[in-house]
Amino acid sequence: MGACRRANGLIALCLAALLLAIATACSEDRPEPTTLRVLASPELADMGPVLDELRRETGISLEMDYRGTVDAGSELAGPGGRRHDLAWLSSDRYYLLKARANGDRGEKPLATSIMSSPVVIGMKRDVAARLRKGTSDGQISWADAADAAADGSLRFAMADPRRTNSGLAALVGVATAAAGTGTVLRPDDVSCDRLRGFFAGHALTGDASAKLAGGFTARQGELNALITYESELLALNKSGRLREPLEIVYPRDGMVLSDYPVLLLDPAKRAAYDTLVQWLRSEPVQKRIMERTLRRPIDPAVPRSEPLRQPVGNALYFPDDQKVIDRLLADYGDPERDRSSQVIFLLDFSTSMRGKRIERLRETFDALAGEDDSSSGKFARFHRGETLTVMRFGGRVLDERSVTYEGPSDLDRLRGFVASDDFDDATAVWSSLDRAYRTASALVRKHPGRSLSIVLMTDGENNTGMDVDTFVRRHARLPKDARAVRTYAIRYGEANARELDRGARATGGRMVDATDRSLISAFKEIRGCTD
Repeated sequence: MGACRRANGLIALCLAALLLAIATACSEDRPEPTTLRVLASPELADMGPVLDELRRETGISLEMDYRGTVDAGSELAGPGGRRHDLAWLSSDRYYLLKARANGDRGEKPLATSIMSSPVVIGMKRDVAARLRKGTSDGQISWADAADAAADGSLRFAMADPRRTNSGLAALVGVATAAAGTGTVLRPDDVSCDRLRGFFAGHALTGDASAKLAGGFTARQGELNALITYESELLALNKSGRLREPLEIVYPRDGMVLSDYPVLLLDPAKRAAYDTLVQWLRSEPVQKRIMERTLRRPIDPAVPRSEPLRQPVGNALYFPDDQKVIDRLLADYGDPERDRSSQVIFLLDFSTSMRGKRIERLRETFDALAGEDDSSSGKFARFHRGETLTVMRFGGRVLDERSVTYEGPSDLDRLRGFVASDDFDDATAVWSSLDRAYRTASALVRKHPGRSLSIVLMTDGENNTGMDVDTFVRRHARLPKDARAVRTYAIRYGEANARELDRGARATGGRMVDATDRSLISAFKEIRGCTD
């Protein structure tokens, strides 16, 4: 009996030792748990299942603090902004630009790109087919979208660029196309707001791209386009929530790519950071990310799934000057505000304008009414909701008429205003401009906050009425709101360049010389100008 008890005790001891060895081996195989606090773009919420796998396989848990990418960039660039261990943004371009503008000359955080998705346009198929039919090569551009938005046939949803990367990337893309330089935007490229026609079609906004997709779905009967990430559009088409899938348009004139970098903010977490990015960039995980989120793998060796085999095309540069971004966002303003605008065209109808000159002016108005098929013409054209006032003058103001563009018949009426053959022998430039400011004074009282400017076009010297000195003195005595209305003068023919420049600059505007260029190019240059 004693021997039996000793044997049982030995067996129990051996089992205990075996269990201890197994437990020790398992604990050695299990990664040490680590939690990293991450400032993240909200669209990364769809990475949840992938991050669960990350925790199981590496022991790393990411505690995601979601903020709009632009807001997150501003926080990171501010004093004491690096309160998290990592940042994982759809793009770090805004943050780096903001930090530099704030005087930060320190070392940039280590950054590793994980995946990519371009900001593109999802269009209803009939709209895309109509726009494609009007192109020479079947490829739709941002300019084509702007043209359709201006004439009221494109109504789109786009996230707020003051909060989101998708909205800001779209804004940069369309502004780059409007500048027409093919290079990175410079401050001079955005000195005039040439996107007013484009934003005439902006009918729905939001502070996150994922929420915007839900808003578009709810209003899909009245909206026909959604500007957002390629991945969001693919997911929405796949969801079954749309009555008809959207056609994804990769604008011919380029788009901005988002590369979803992970940034190391706390150098003490470098070891965990290296493990994280190595795991995320491994081939099996890149494939899972692609299948789960419909974003493009950063690793070119990973075969693309069918929806992602479409070439991205021309990738646009993001501005490297904070002034450009500040100006674009200032022009965009509050999407809920009244975006209506008005232009007073003060046009010289003195006898020197007869013949070829008046023909050129009428051709210019035809072009601005939508007959100019060039990229610059599509951005410069009149747009829905814009009020256009024509004041014809000779020795006095001969006529004053206004139309608000709501449809083609309104543009026909506008053409009729400049079709008149009622000319006058004298040229009262400054008395007529003074009269235009009386009209402007009444308008700013009636419509406070509405964008208003004056375009003065003359081909001759002032020969009656007040002189430029008198005009400048009278302008200085106007109420503040009326003084804020700028005049842009177009010199044509024999007009006095020095006087026109002085008078325009007194109002905060400037002069454009059309004596050695086409009249339409001069009008295009000042469309949308606000300084």
